[in-house]
Amino acid sequence: MKTNYSILCFAAMLMFSSTGLKAQAQKDATDKKWWKEAVVYQIYPRSFKDSNGDGIGDLKGIISKLDYLKSLGINAIWLNPIYESPNDDNGYDISNYREIMKDFGTMEDFDLLLKGMHERGIKLIMDLVVNHSSDEHEWFKQASSSRDNPYRDYYHWWPAEKGKPPYRWSFFDVNSEAWKYDAKTDSYYLHYFSRKQPDLNWENPKLRQEVYDIMRFWLDKGIDGFRMDAFQYISKDTTWPELPKGYEKEINKYYGEGPHLHDYIQEMNREVLSKYPNAMTVAEGAGSSPEDAMRFVDPDRKELNIAYHFESVGVGNHVKDFGLVKYKEIFSRYDDYFKDKGWLSIFIANHDQPRMVSKFGNDSPEFRTISSKMLSTFVMTMRGTTFYYYGDEIGMKNIRFDSIEDYNDVDTRNKYLGLKEKGGDLKAFLEGQKQTSRENGRTPMQWNADENGGFTTGKPWLKVNPDYKTVNVAAEEKDPNSILNYFRKLVELRKNEPTLVYGEYTILDKENPNVFAYSRELNGKKMLILLNFSEKTASFNINIPLDKATVVLDNYSNTKKIKNNSLRPYEAVIIELK
Repeated sequence: MKTNYSILCFAAMLMFSSTGLKAQAQKDATDKKWWKEAVVYQIYPRSFKDSNGDGIGDLKGIISKLDYLKSLGINAIWLNPIYESPNDDNGYDISNYREIMKDFGTMEDFDLLLKGMHERGIKLIMDLVVNHSSDEHEWFKQASSSRDNPYRDYYHWWPAEKGKPPYRWSFFDVNSEAWKYDAKTDSYYLHYFSRKQPDLNWENPKLRQEVYDIMRFWLDKGIDGFRMDAFQYISKDTTWPELPKGYEKEINKYYGEGPHLHDYIQEMNREVLSKYPNAMTVAEGAGSSPEDAMRFVDPDRKELNIAYHFESVGVGNHVKDFGLVKYKEIFSRYDDYFKDKGWLSIFIANHDQPRMVSKFGNDSPEFRTISSKMLSTFVMTMRGTTFYYYGDEIGMKNIRFDSIEDYNDVDTRNKYLGLKEKGGDLKAFLEGQKQTSRENGRTPMQWNADENGGFTTGKPWLKVNPDYKTVNVAAEEKDPNSILNYFRKLVELRKNEPTLVYGEYTILDKENPNVFAYSRELNGKKMLILLNFSEKTASFNINIPLDKATVVLDNYSNTKKIKNNSLRPYEAVIIELK
């Protein structure tokens, strides 16, 4: 039988095409960018360092600690909002996007901070909060003055004569209603978060141009990028369809991810971001799945750089509750989807979460240090841009307030008031907040054993964790085996080892309920990471001989060889395989 020459040619073409696509995908995955290699340190400015004794952290306080920040080895800082704000939601309710909140200082202070950071090789990422503004922003003052005001369509309104607005649940409101009645214009305005945070109407092209002008203002000042707050919600289905039963499980789908979400982001890229090609752009809450997240950062779509998804921190209140196997599955599923293109963030703590060691580790006196080191090892050895929260480098833990009076957070306080109105179990609520409240991650930085941990000479805006006399920077600087000095070693290793940034990730022993084991491989170099997430000795099963392997770094500081395929409580080991 004669072989059809054209069929052979076609088959060869397909083979080379497939090979070419694979090679291109691998090139995309390892395409070097500063924002892929960055270790981003998040600062909650209100809680970092107070310079003037008013109990509130400020820009001059951060400036005074720039040498400390450089000593960590980090090369970028994400700064939570410092814009002018009445402070209903700790700065996420912005009344002027081009001014600095007086609590934090002045624009001159900001310019000095930016200059000092850049002199030390540290880049600055600002929060871009444009799903909503403050109700004290001039736009909203104008919009709520009359139905005919030119700024009216900067926000979402529902006229009272149309009857009750379609139900939408508010994340922060006492009564859980996202439509607030405005008597002056006999209308309701939409607020997904606090009633003092009216949602901006991105359907209005004038509003979008205002946002783009704000972005240019800060980028022209020299900042290095934006973390985009609640960005999945900027586009909404303004037909306001009725919410189906169980909508809470897919809140992003029904509250955001509107029909024009990606149209708007692509427009933003064309008009602003493409003019600043080195800027980092991070999409917070990038959808409900890897597929959703990819749409934000697929290079071919020309939108943003980094997807910051919440599935891994939204699994439960403690790793013991939801199980390590589920946790591993989430990270592995996302990594598999992003292995050839797009880029993820890696984080397990931020200003909206309890402390890392209290949620994913063990903050008892026996295990706080070793489990903190283990968690830092995890964050620094996964593929993706590392985001690391202030205070975790010294193992700060949940403060666990007993009284509602200790809380400042609008989320906790409003939920408490709403529960009180309904006659709910307030004691049980407060007990739960000891583990889950955002306030646990916002207590002041513990610098030394002086009063208030050296954070302030005045009364701190939020109580300092009482353990500050032993858990503080000064004490850990002196201890070569401290969490702080281990963190520095991890940062240095990641900066010097491309395998830990760009290397292929492979999950190992995936059904193990106690050990998270994976390899990273790049250009023939292979590294193995073994992490025991339990307080007991745990064994693992991998088909990799370890007799000739070299331990690069471990959190017990005395591991020479792995024996009997077992790990001590919360042990973390980074191994180079021969």
